[in-house]
Amino acid sequence: MESFLYQASIYLAAAVIAVPFAARLGLGSVLGYLAAGIIIGPVLGLVGSETENLQHFAEFGIVMMLFLIGLELEPRALWDMRHRMIGLGGAQIVVSTLALMGAAMALGQPWEVGLAIGLTLSLSSTAIVLQTLSEKGLMQTGGGRGAFSVLLTQDIAVIPILALLPLLAASVPTRWQGGPIPTHGSEGPAMSLVDGLPGWGVTLVTIAAIAAVILSGIYLTRPLFRYIHAAHMREMYTALALLIVVAISFLMTLVGLSPALGAFLAGVVLANTEFRHELESDLNPFKGLLLGLFFITVGAGINFNAFFSDPDGLIELALLVILTKGLVLYVLGRIFGLKGRDRWLFTLSLAQAGEFGFVLLAFATQQSVIPTDISEKLMVIIALTMLITPLLFIFYDFLSARMRDPKRDLPADTIDTEGPVIIAGIGRFGQIVNRLVRASGFRTVVLDSDMDKIQLMRRFGFKSFLGDPTRPELLNAAGLGKARVLVAAMDNKDSITRLVAYARRERPDIHIVARAHDRTHAYQLYRAGADDIVRELFDSSLRAGRYVLENIGLSEFEASNAAKTFYTHDRYAVQQLAEVWNPDIPASQNAAYINRTRELQQELETALLNQVLEKDKQPA
Repeated sequence: MESFLYQASIYLAAAVIAVPFAARLGLGSVLGYLAAGIIIGPVLGLVGSETENLQHFAEFGIVMMLFLIGLELEPRALWDMRHRMIGLGGAQIVVSTLALMGAAMALGQPWEVGLAIGLTLSLSSTAIVLQTLSEKGLMQTGGGRGAFSVLLTQDIAVIPILALLPLLAASVPTRWQGGPIPTHGSEGPAMSLVDGLPGWGVTLVTIAAIAAVILSGIYLTRPLFRYIHAAHMREMYTALALLIVVAISFLMTLVGLSPALGAFLAGVVLANTEFRHELESDLNPFKGLLLGLFFITVGAGINFNAFFSDPDGLIELALLVILTKGLVLYVLGRIFGLKGRDRWLFTLSLAQAGEFGFVLLAFATQQSVIPTDISEKLMVIIALTMLITPLLFIFYDFLSARMRDPKRDLPADTIDTEGPVIIAGIGRFGQIVNRLVRASGFRTVVLDSDMDKIQLMRRFGFKSFLGDPTRPELLNAAGLGKARVLVAAMDNKDSITRLVAYARRERPDIHIVARAHDRTHAYQLYRAGADDIVRELFDSSLRAGRYVLENIGLSEFEASNAAKTFYTHDRYAVQQLAEVWNPDIPASQNAAYINRTRELQQELETALLNQVLEKDKQPA
């Protein structure tokens, strides 16, 4: 027991140290967990025989991840994405599997082993890719959406792959069978209901188990949750959520299948129920911790003897996997209409093998489809491709910075009109300003560098011009020398700051209204010379605060006065703090900034309190 607790402490300490460090370097949490496992395992040798015991807990992280993925995949959402998932995602899995299978067979593997290897390596890393795309703000790009569709298809494809592997075991040559089960993998019970069954029998049992999970999800969960709800005990919801996952896992292992299979299906079945969000909130903490523990055990169990016995060969094989998948992805991206940066993002983000590869590899080895010595090498290859992934994103950044954007390289329009108001940027912010000003009877000149936005405005009857608003010749053509008001409303905050600074130098008398992305940006704009600075969320947040005051005891008039006082004081506070703000010193380390902030907050509280006291003094 003492040894187990010691090992668990080592694992948790490694995670706490390595993962935040990896996140700061931009490597992502999965690589942090893998690196932590490698350090405490092969490098320092701090973990030993208890690794297998910890794995029994850690593997539930994979099960819970699949269950939660299933909860997020509502059948209706899946149906809406069917064309991209079946076309792009399905083609990626099939073509990548065949290409990698061919490579494995060319290296001397039987077709059954080659197919299992191709299926295992065809899947990419959902955790690494989605996190990196989100961190870099690339999720809503064409390449990001394409990558998400493929990852979603891959997550779903894990289920039929798990069902297919036992059939491959039935036909694999006997010389591959009978090897020991590797360190990593979901070990089934000592005796299984499918022991001794032929391949078709295993498939029938699989179908029956899947049907049982689906029917239970449809007909049993609602009565169970109503029963638990009647107890009014919060911890019982967590207990029931864990019971669902554990019971499904036991059922799957009882019939000789991966518990992830039933967990995913149960999640999809429960996605449309009213208990979906309750289950997500209850299981997310367990999923994150156990999934991280799983990756640590993977890193700790990597056989570096196999790596050091042939490091050049394994690195070459890892690069071969990346190049093969990358070529397939690039061609598919071209076929499905991805261009330029989007195609390269789609290609480079998905070229690695992923965490599900570890799961499928362990299961395939347990089913005697892949021999143990090859499994150990594949473990290293998968880990290497994941470790190379940050370099692929760096390479994408390098390419992206040097690629021309066709939309932004279009020649600017010839501006043939002038008006008292110039609006630079016609996105969600600028279009509201434009509609209000034009509806009030004033002419505007609209500039934007995004052709899609310009075309949309023209479609609705608003005249606008394509061009970069920060270019002096375009501003002058739009009438900067005669305009009375300039509205800087672009999406890029650096462009807004440059535009304000230039306009103030050229026209000291023009009134500048500038969109600020946050408070720090407001300080920059104040120093650049903006007259009115509008923070994106300030007014909407202020209105929400007024609604709160109206519903906790203040009248509409009193709440409105409080909001007006706050608004006036905040404008004054921004000017005051801009004077002591230093862009080279973090605000938390700027003593003058901190002291002035405290003084201004005290002034605000005093002003609002005086309003309340004045109200109380008034006669009823």
